[in-house]
Amino acid sequence: MKEEADELESLMRRYQQSDREAASRLVESLSAQVFRFFLAQVRDRSRAEDLLQDFWLRVHHARRTYRAGEPVLPWIYAIARRTQIDDFRRRTRVSRHEWQSETLPETAASAADQDDSPALDDLLKPLPASQREVLILLKVNGLSLEETARATGTSVGAVKQKAHRAYNTLRKVLGGS
Repeated sequence: MKEEADELESLMRRYQQSDREAASRLVESLSAQVFRFFLAQVRDRSRAEDLLQDFWLRVHHARRTYRAGEPVLPWIYAIARRTQIDDFRRRTRVSRHEWQSETLPETAASAADQDDSPALDDLLKPLPASQREVLILLKVNGLSLEETARATGTSVGAVKQKAHRAYNTLRKVLGGS
């Protein structure tokens, strides 16, 4: 884990110095992880892909703000979180101004749209967005409490509280005590 963090920090520093290979390796190593974060939040594969593209554009524009010596993942997830929040706000604004002239027919999901994540989505569905986000960062993406706190812009205590409440809700849903 420490080696991975050191590697990410090294890639980020090289990326700040306009190293194309470092940028490519950073995208390769983090895209799947960040995509899962978005997919768990929005539950729509196409939208998660759009968010991932927007996220990497934001990382590119903000790369100079990364401070060498700081962990990369909290910085990355802070950008991912803001990307998702901004997308939600934009979609909310747009939907207020849209007029639905007719209802579109529902289409069956193709096999390409289905993967192993519906079980996780169904499991996390009863959780509020903030608790779902904390669980994904902690358990799916493997961030520490401190890194999750930095990524979400909250305190370690708030992260612990959200995780605890999420665990209690999941225990009830799964029939535990």
